[in-house]
Amino acid sequence: MKGTAAPFWLDPHDPEAPFPPVELALREPDGLLAIGGDLQPARLLNAYRHGIFPWFSEGQPILWWSPDPRLVLFPERLRISRSLRKTLRREKFRITLDRAFPEVIRACAEPRGDGEGTWITPAMQAAYLRLHQLGHAHSVEAWQGGRLVGGLYGVAIGRMFFGESMFTRVSDASKVAFVHLVRQLAAWGFGPIDCQVHTAHLARLGAESIPRTDFIEYLNDYCERPAVSAPWRLD
Repeated sequence: MKGTAAPFWLDPHDPEAPFPPVELALREPDGLLAIGGDLQPARLLNAYRHGIFPWFSEGQPILWWSPDPRLVLFPERLRISRSLRKTLRREKFRITLDRAFPEVIRACAEPRGDGEGTWITPAMQAAYLRLHQLGHAHSVEAWQGGRLVGGLYGVAIGRMFFGESMFTRVSDASKVAFVHLVRQLAAWGFGPIDCQVHTAHLARLGAESIPRTDFIEYLNDYCERPAVSAPWRLD
């Protein structure tokens, strides 16, 4: 790491080097803290543990972010609309955990039709697949007739879950997968689910913004709790 002000430059040859304090992140663009480094498991886990995540486009250097405020969803505050409740009662989808991680992340990486491409680059896919193989990254799958039609993935440290991305090929598939995940995390005693930055979709499901200082306090508590053994399975 070098420099005296954000964004800091990270040494790509030292994946275990500490990140700068998140309080030094820029206000504009909100949360940009560091540039460079690598996507080795040690670097990624260290980032999440301290409230930092990578987000960059193809052709850019790795960008590391810690926005303030932070969007989270408290499992007990999950908001389910009337129409989604009807879908859940109909049991249109079969939901699994950690059954098809490579397929889920590839689906999340597909272009969304907005012309902006994807931030889940091949390097990012390989990095999170490695985290999955090590038991730190997890997927949720929604199946219909044996076909993968929706899902999401993220990273877990202790009893904190850091959501990364979701996809859907059938209406409500990813929402149903998310509801099952939230309920399972609540049963396991997880803390607030990290949703990173505000989106209207997540806000409708009950996500809310909290100060970064509060988010870091949750990390310091729940990340130190015993992890759930991988692979994950629904109770």
